[in-house]
Amino acid sequence: MGLLEIFILAVGLSMDAFAVSICKGLSVKTLRTKHALTAGLYFGGFQAGMPLVGYLLGKQFEALITGIDHWIAFALLGIIGANMIRESFGEPDELNDSFNPKTMLPLAVATSIDALAVGITFACLNVSILPAISLIGATTFVLSAIGIKIGNVFGAKFKSKAEFAGGAVLILIGTKILLEHLGIF
Repeated sequence: MGLLEIFILAVGLSMDAFAVSICKGLSVKTLRTKHALTAGLYFGGFQAGMPLVGYLLGKQFEALITGIDHWIAFALLGIIGANMIRESFGEPDELNDSFNPKTMLPLAVATSIDALAVGITFACLNVSILPAISLIGATTFVLSAIGIKIGNVFGAKFKSKAEFAGGAVLILIGTKILLEHLGIF
């Protein structure tokens, strides 16, 4: 998996955090730089940390899954992507203007669970983990900070589109991995 593919994957993974950031920005009456930095640090930090945890878990079972690693990557990314697309058609989340740890920590964990599964995929594909998680974390940081501003200025109309696009990107990357390993692509 090359740098461009990891960047595209990072953008796809960031879409949940981006969508939540839009909602957080929508809830803030007076936007401050600290709001964007707080969202970026929470979401970017967890989006970088969860693939590392998944990678370490995946490496523990590498010998058992080497023959089917491409199917695992395809299934995990497909399930995550389909779930994001399904959520894009759901009801909007309740708005909360708090940026304290009690509010942000559960949001950061919830938006990064899919990154844990991607970390397992990275272990299967022998991806160099440090550059990958650095790129994922940085991408999520930037998109989350931008999401805060977009939400504050434009409202919630981009939330469902972001989730849908992120889900589609993950499904396409999973399909590409499968097709490459089957020798079709």
